[in-house]
Amino acid sequence: MNIRKSLNNVLAAVVGLMSLAVIAIWQFYLFVTFKDSQGFLDAQGGTYHLWWASGAAIAACLAGFFVFSVFVHYDKSNEMHVTS
Repeated sequence: MNIRKSLNNVLAAVVGLMSLAVIAIWQFYLFVTFKDSQGFLDAQGGTYHLWWASGAAIAACLAGFFVFSVFVHYDKSNEMHVTS
């Protein structure tokens, strides 16, 4: 059962990371394609989309770092002691 619990945690982490990445990409897309009242592209008007995109991208990177650090975690129970 420990393997199944571990796989569920990995799946939840991957889904969470992908969700944050999709939110960041979508908010950046909204920033890039923001239009003013006349229908012209206006890069200055959608700055709140840029802030949301930056925040979601930073959160995704931090979460990815922590997930990766769990995968490379040193397993103390698998340590082999050499005694004489």
